[in-house]
Amino acid sequence: MNNKENLFIIRTYTKAELAHLYNPTVCIKVALQILRRWILFNLPLLHELEAEGYRARNRLLSPKQVATIVQYLGEP
Repeated sequence: MNNKENLFIIRTYTKAELAHLYNPTVCIKVALQILRRWILFNLPLLHELEAEGYRARNRLLSPKQVATIVQYLGEP
């Protein structure tokens, strides 16, 4: 398998897109619920995201927010 296919790129993602990358075996709705729980229960992650302008209702995640999530949760 080509390693370039597995590279995760830090860029703007929709929350649903990123959630599905972390949980590809479940439907989008469930993947979003899982990602939301991971963020809510990881208080340092939540506080850092909020400092970067994150709000629970946002549909888009900035590259900086995505990088922060990856820093705490690892690459999808």
